[in-house]
Amino acid sequence: MSAPVVSLVVTVLNEGSSIDRLLASIAAQTRPPDEVVIVDGGSTDDTFAILESWRARLPLRLLVRPGANISAGRNAGIAAARGAIIAVTDAGVRLAPDWLARLLAPFETLPVADAPAVVAGFFSPDAQTAFERALGATTLPTPEDVDPATFLPSSRSIAFRREVWARVGGYPEWLDYCEDLIFDLRLREGGTRIAFAPGALAYFRPRGTLRAFWHQYFRYARGDGKAGLFARRHAVRYATYVGLAAFLLLGHRRPALWPPLLLAGTAYVRRPYARLLPWLDTLTPTERAAALGFVPLIRLAGDLAKGAGYPVGLVWRWRHYGLQNDWRSIDSEQQGEDHSASAWVL
Repeated sequence: MSAPVVSLVVTVLNEGSSIDRLLASIAAQTRPPDEVVIVDGGSTDDTFAILESWRARLPLRLLVRPGANISAGRNAGIAAARGAIIAVTDAGVRLAPDWLARLLAPFETLPVADAPAVVAGFFSPDAQTAFERALGATTLPTPEDVDPATFLPSSRSIAFRREVWARVGGYPEWLDYCEDLIFDLRLREGGTRIAFAPGALAYFRPRGTLRAFWHQYFRYARGDGKAGLFARRHAVRYATYVGLAAFLLLGHRRPALWPPLLLAGTAYVRRPYARLLPWLDTLTPTERAAALGFVPLIRLAGDLAKGAGYPVGLVWRWRHYGLQNDWRSIDSEQQGEDHSASAWVL
């Protein structure tokens, strides 16, 4: 019996400065994909010219879908792909040489009764500055933090059988952020078997400035509000900061309240510092001090960005679908099913 065709699907938009790195890592795979389907959302830089230059080195199929968001781009690419197994990653990453081989191993080696429909790879920060190292340690889990039974894959490192993508209606095109999370939740709700392959690593560079990070987390939280996700978690965050403000107002009059606050602050940054510790020896003394100082600042900025973004998403959902609707009820019938009408293939 011949092995199933494996298609790698990627979406891009103005990635001229980074796309060579991704394509080189695809070309270096120990198990290369049978085809690479890249969907360009309408780049205005030299992204498309660079993609064209790789045609002799990779089995490329290029689609152009101007204005498509990442969900629409992925859906268009998967719809056009030949593969029974679809691997997905993002622009802006580089893949470990054995990334695809490790993603495919559970499909190929596990008994039929245990074979998954989805394999979740993992991701690691490709940090180049002290700030990026601190940001990676503060915001990204390590494999040791993950419970494979509940892990929700990132679509920068995932492979799945085509039929499960079709069964859940593809990626949600009504969302511009958190789209892979909704895809995962629909897979879980449908009882899809997901295997965890922590060695299938996609390396990506964290945001380079606090401003860029703030905007990223604002958009993530706005996506939570649009989809109706994590209402309790956001409510706890708001309540915590309101309580903290009241605590600080009273604290100067009640010194006995400060030790609990310091303990809470230590717990707040404990796990990021534990992740950062193994990397400190790779930094200069100045970079080390900077990275240690960035951690609480990043935690605070991330919380404030989430606090600002979530209500914006709630207002969007109320205006478009009503607050009674969430990711379970906003489905492909509302977002449209034609994944190729406005695309052209080269």
